Amino acid sequence: MTALEIERPDGQTSRMIVRRPGAATLKQNPHAAQDEFRLLQMTQSLGLATPAPYYLDPSGRIFATPYLVVEYIEGKPEFTPAHLADFMLQTATHLASIHRIDGSRLDLSFLPKQAQGFAGYVGERPTNVDDSLDEGHIRDTLQAAWPFPQCNTSVLLHGDFWPGNLLWRDDRLVAVIDWEDATLGDPLTDFAISRLDILWIFGIDAMNAFTHHYTSLLPIDDTNLPYWDLCAALRLVRLAGSDLAGWAAFFAPYGRYDITERTIRDHYRYFITQAFEKLAVE
Repeated sequence: MTALEIERPDGQTSRMIVRRPGAATLKQNPHAAQDEFRLLQMTQSLGLATPAPYYLDPSGRIFATPYLVVEYIEGKPEFTPAHLADFMLQTATHLASIHRIDGSRLDLSFLPKQAQGFAGYVGERPTNVDDSLDEGHIRDTLQAAWPFPQCNTSVLLHGDFWPGNLLWRDDRLVAVIDWEDATLGDPLTDFAISRLDILWIFGIDAMNAFTHHYTSLLPIDDTNLPYWDLCAALRLVRLAGSDLAGWAAFFAPYGRYDITERTIRDHYRYFITQAFEKLAVE
């Protein structure tokens, strides 16, 4: 991302953000910039709290890669909210608003299907499996059940709905950013990812509050939530690799010295244990 400050002919200034998909994203989807631009046009028309899209250059003449220019929104991620209960309510409310967008009622066919992306996580067993994070057990469980029957209508999924992609100003959630991972699929996918990230950043009570608010706002069939929780855990394993200490270090500038590799592991262990316990009961 690149921030721009532009002086207009009337002397006023405007701030904008240039977003360029990374090489890995473009390899998977050469039209990532176009798709994100088109999606932001739709989310704006639907009244979701997202940046307005201003300009698209699929040729990449200036930056050597395709890019889009979007609205700069005054705000910042919040990792030490003054009112955690309200923070969880607003977070759940915004995710539920996104998931109310029925994929069959809009032309979202340009977005990838969520199940296709997770098929790679589940099906492609790596050479090195991180047993310290119980990756082998998770993979065995998911592979035995994959593909999960979808019990919910396919909806718009953000793909990475975590506190780092939420902008806050004056204790109000003002924007959900970074839509490059958006897909169509079961809302449980986003829900599970958010639950895990909220857990290791804010704790068990915060995750439970978020879960309660979300399911109250958007009644869904959560039969397969334990499987999607395990998918979220596997996603964390693949993204973080063995560098959980590096993930923890990200939060130090925000004053969250309490987040450490140990606390991430402890919360992660709690998360997968509750998923396995629910599957054992079923």
